[in-house]
Amino acid sequence: MGKTKGKDRARTGDRHGSVPADGPGRLGGFREALRVGDGFALDEVDAGATPNYDGGKRDGKQDLARAEEELSELLERLYAESTGGSKRAILLVVQGMDTSGKGGVMRHVVAVNPEGVEATAFKAPTQEERAHDFLWRIRNALPAAGQLGVFDRSHYEDVLIVRVHDLVPEEEWSTRYDTINRFEREVVDAGTTIVKVMLHLSNAEQKARLMERLDRPDKYYKYNPGDVDERKHWDEYMDAYQAALARCSTDTAPWYVVPADHKWYARLAVQQLLLETLREMDPTWPPADFDVAAEKARLAAT
Repeated sequence: MGKTKGKDRARTGDRHGSVPADGPGRLGGFREALRVGDGFALDEVDAGATPNYDGGKRDGKQDLARAEEELSELLERLYAESTGGSKRAILLVVQGMDTSGKGGVMRHVVAVNPEGVEATAFKAPTQEERAHDFLWRIRNALPAAGQLGVFDRSHYEDVLIVRVHDLVPEEEWSTRYDTINRFEREVVDAGTTIVKVMLHLSNAEQKARLMERLDRPDKYYKYNPGDVDERKHWDEYMDAYQAALARCSTDTAPWYVVPADHKWYARLAVQQLLLETLREMDPTWPPADFDVAAEKARLAAT
């Protein structure tokens, strides 16, 4: 299938093209523009596009910085709300090929309120984790009430790398899509809103980012020779992502595909997805559980 060209177009489901942006600093509509819907085709998404945004790199960085205060306040309100008994939380799931920018999302987007953020980077399962079902370690890492939980990779590895490398039989991993959907329904019903993001990187951009790590001594620590081996399975990974996105983008927990060849855009888009979600949640400051006037009088008398 052909790829959509130009920065102003991306296909998500049956929506062609982008939702017009009001201009730098006046943002909205990222969830609608990036959501995976019926008929979604990953190979038709231009990884170099900037859907729903008409600004450039400088504008994007300014808008990212401008929105930090609002994001921080909404996360603080979410935490404060939990002290009054609310069970609500938010979970950001970030998936993507190596070098797609997951670390950058952590540093530039969710680090605005580190006290209310619980981040988990899932690696290859330990021996203890393998002794349980594939969702056991995921359940143990779910955010507590009032928190923003961030998963750098997630339960979706069990239908991605597991599928690509035949780590378990097909009859086992093929049943996991439905299991994941049921699990996410349970999580949402318990009060946690899920935001699932795939950072969609092009093959050429990944190659350039890996080469940069080899060209710069200060980037050697980020380089993993295994990343080159994984590139040999690029097409298989794209097929696995296509299946996961199409089968597990639900009304309960939709997927959003963020073009990631431009790091600045990917960070802005993830931030805006979180902001739009938190605005809809509209967490509130809990009322005082004491007599405010009486406490003011007591304090004034000291």
